[in-house]
Amino acid sequence: MTGFRYDEEIRTTPSGEHTWDGRVHAAWNIGTNPNGGYLLSLAADALRQACPGHPDPLSITVHYLRPGVPDTDCRIRTQRLRAGRTLSTARATLEQQGEARIEVLAAMGDLAGADQPVLVPPPPVLPPPEQCEPRTGEAQSLMLPILQRLDIRLAPEEAVPGKAGRPQVTGWIRFRDGREPDPMACLLFADTFPPSVMGLLGNVGWVPTVELTVQVRHRPAPGWMLGQFRTLDFSDGRIIEDGALWDSTGRLVAQARQLALVRQAERKS
Repeated sequence: MTGFRYDEEIRTTPSGEHTWDGRVHAAWNIGTNPNGGYLLSLAADALRQACPGHPDPLSITVHYLRPGVPDTDCRIRTQRLRAGRTLSTARATLEQQGEARIEVLAAMGDLAGADQPVLVPPPPVLPPPEQCEPRTGEAQSLMLPILQRLDIRLAPEEAVPGKAGRPQVTGWIRFRDGREPDPMACLLFADTFPPSVMGLLGNVGWVPTVELTVQVRHRPAPGWMLGQFRTLDFSDGRIIEDGALWDSTGRLVAQARQLALVRQAERKS
């Protein structure tokens, strides 16, 4: 036990051959539903146990079949598809109340001693966290219990819905209890910023993820992480959002892309 909430609340334990049990905690909710990055973290915890020697998610894709159920036990079924020297390929299904909630396919490896980057984009220029605006539920007309666990500070011009006039969100993120970031945290952080279309459309409420892919390149250094997410493709009520995470040294450590739904009928002007 580490004493940090994230580690305790994604913890899974073996319950049989290729099965792991855990619990979905409501503290990670967006509105009334568990955050997608948090559900992915639960499945990834089982996968890293199922792939000994390969503790880090190098590339992981998750499809969200239905919302998770907060404050309810879950079972994760894993299958190791290939075990190689440098990486393992595995899948996982997170189930609750007899139904599959998410399906995951991952390449697991070990990022210890990863080479220095050769070609990577620099981080965006952003004021320090103390000069940025805290993320709030009011901006999305949603209760955000997840903010009990995460401290998210947004670029001042992007913190107010519709103010920026562009589908982009940039900001800092860290755990409130002092836990330092790691590759597992990148899975969570890639799905915990406000939806980028909020800067263009205004208050968009809940924007549920259909599919999310996160590629982790390095183990992040301690301290705040910086994220930037933007949408260049929005049609038929669906967006494709691209994002990136940099650590406190300015090194790019993860990239993400997701397909999500924008429920325009529920959107307030």
